[in-house]
Amino acid sequence: MDKNWRGRWALVTGASAGIGVALAKELAAIGTHLVLTARRRDRLEELARILQKNHQIQTEVFPSDLTQAAAPLEIRAFTQQKRIAIELLINNAGFGQYGELSQVDLQRLLDMVQVNCSAVVHLTRLFLPEMVQRRRGDVLIVASTAAFQAVPYISTYAATKAFDLLFAEGLAEEMKPHGIRVCALCPGSTESEFHVVAGQTQFTSKHPESAQKVARAGLEALAAGRSYVISGLGNYLGTQSQRLIPRRLVTKIAGNLFRPSKNL
Repeated sequence: MDKNWRGRWALVTGASAGIGVALAKELAAIGTHLVLTARRRDRLEELARILQKNHQIQTEVFPSDLTQAAAPLEIRAFTQQKRIAIELLINNAGFGQYGELSQVDLQRLLDMVQVNCSAVVHLTRLFLPEMVQRRRGDVLIVASTAAFQAVPYISTYAATKAFDLLFAEGLAEEMKPHGIRVCALCPGSTESEFHVVAGQTQFTSKHPESAQKVARAGLEALAAGRSYVISGLGNYLGTQSQRLIPRRLVTKIAGNLFRPSKNL
């Protein structure tokens, strides 16, 4: 873990559950001050209280709903009002939705694109100029192993995570001359609320990775200057092996795995 984050400020979106909570805990343990944002104020305030008590860091809480287009500007305005310089931006907020596209609620799909893609670009663009000016800063974007192939029945989610991965990889190279590191964290099945929220609990892995393990993998990869990391050896091997198989066949296999049961 990068000790340079000690005593500096990080912004974590989606900090009320799962990987977001784990990322906040990992950073707090090395002395990073935190701005925590998500929709659920009660969870944010409880997490902030615990981290302050256990690690003697400073925390700020800003409830925000990233499905709203104005949310990134409101988060940015909050940090400016508090005179907080964000040196580590973690775009973690995101969600999925299982089902055939024609049957999934339209607004749910549009909100997914807003949170998983538009808000990521918007927040990164808002906080990046000051990092460039300081010639120092880091950005972690949480993508997914779903970013590496089309996945029927979660087609929109997989596409948004492919966007996140390519955005992070391109930005990583773009920002190198400015001394800024950018990394995409690609977890597989993880202990979190993701599958419940996405309505796909029947596809939860029997052996999901812990959110703490995933969070640590992402932060360590970012500190090492890597442009992306796949958390877990099994996930890495599974993802890389797909390169040896025609894309159409990979999609067909994924479709067979995710196709709804006739008994549902």
